[in-house]
Amino acid sequence: VGPDPGVRFEGHADVRRGFEMYLRPSGSATETVMEKPLVSMNFAVTRWTTFQRQGDGTVLETLACDVFEFEGDRIRRKDTYRKISTPVAAS
Repeated sequence: VGPDPGVRFEGHADVRRGFEMYLRPSGSATETVMEKPLVSMNFAVTRWTTFQRQGDGTVLETLACDVFEFEGDRIRRKDTYRKISTPVAAS
């Protein structure tokens, strides 16, 4: 999360702060489009795109994926990768 390549959050309170930063959009409307997940025996990948309408009418598009690694019936590791585009004029 963050304006640069990203910030790493560790620990309960720190991770919560990161989610709050990301989930508190600067725009008024957010739409998320999910693609079909890719699932294997010990990993899965979800792909999604979020569109956030900003106060000036531009739309910020975020392309992202979550990579899950499983151990037994639990998630062993989860990583999220995001690419935030430059705001574009709304159509």
